[in-house]
Amino acid sequence: MRIAGYIEHPIVKITVLHMNNRYVIKVEANMMEQTYKFHEDDKLRTMADMEKLVDETFINECIKRFAEMNKSRGEMYQRNIL
Repeated sequence: MRIAGYIEHPIVKITVLHMNNRYVIKVEANMMEQTYKFHEDDKLRTMADMEKLVDETFINECIKRFAEMNKSRGEMYQRNIL
């Protein structure tokens, strides 16, 4: 898998990876990550195509999901470690 590029954002780190006719969008924040996979057959052939996918709506949904993930992680830690 190779890094195809990065999409700049002030809150999350967005990396686009390419391997075996598929693209992966990896979104990272606070030691957590979300990945989204797409086949090139989905009419996604270039980094520019991937950048079109990552709009503000998508990013806002990712940020909300990170908040939920962080809550779950904290609750899990409280239940099982403390």
